[in-house]
Amino acid sequence: MSNVLVIKAHPLTKNESRTLTVLDAFLTSYEESHPNDTVEVLDVYENHIPEIDKDILTGWANLKDGKEINKVQAKKIERFSELTEQFLNSDKISIANPLWNLNIPTRLKAWIDTIVVAGKTFKYTENGKMPLAPGKKMLHIQASGGIHAGEDTSSKFVKEIFNFIGVEETDTIIIEGLDYQPEKADEILQGIMEETKELAKQF
Repeated sequence: MSNVLVIKAHPLTKNESRTLTVLDAFLTSYEESHPNDTVEVLDVYENHIPEIDKDILTGWANLKDGKEINKVQAKKIERFSELTEQFLNSDKISIANPLWNLNIPTRLKAWIDTIVVAGKTFKYTENGKMPLAPGKKMLHIQASGGIHAGEDTSSKFVKEIFNFIGVEETDTIIIEGLDYQPEKADEILQGIMEETKELAKQF
């Protein structure tokens, strides 16, 4: 039995978003083929995702020095740590996001910052960095209107950051060209959804 953490990084609904349409196909197929697994969906637009800011940086520094922190710092750091632990307790992660201006949404980047934590998901040794979150699986679903043929920096970044913390078993579903070829949009999307359903059975 596995714990699956799904990161929904799109502010629209599945009826308005191709990203979420494909994510929904993945979840339906996954839950049908893995009935004993636990699936938890975290919507980064509906849940508080703290950004690394002055409060968090100052709070971390004060805690390291054994000093007190204020209530605002404590609340932000507590939530940040909750998200780190949620990730660590998961066995599989699925991320769904649009490609906006050649990058991932800022809310998704804020969430990623909560899982790349020194001493929790990686550490530095005399031989260099050591990942501390091995053995997990990750699926990245990303949609864009244009065609980038795997050369967009965002999907590369997501894969590299997960590799950095030890997640080497990764899959990527890229939904692209639907605006570039509108006459083929339905055909392209249907093909991707079928591919996604099959991948979900083996994920």
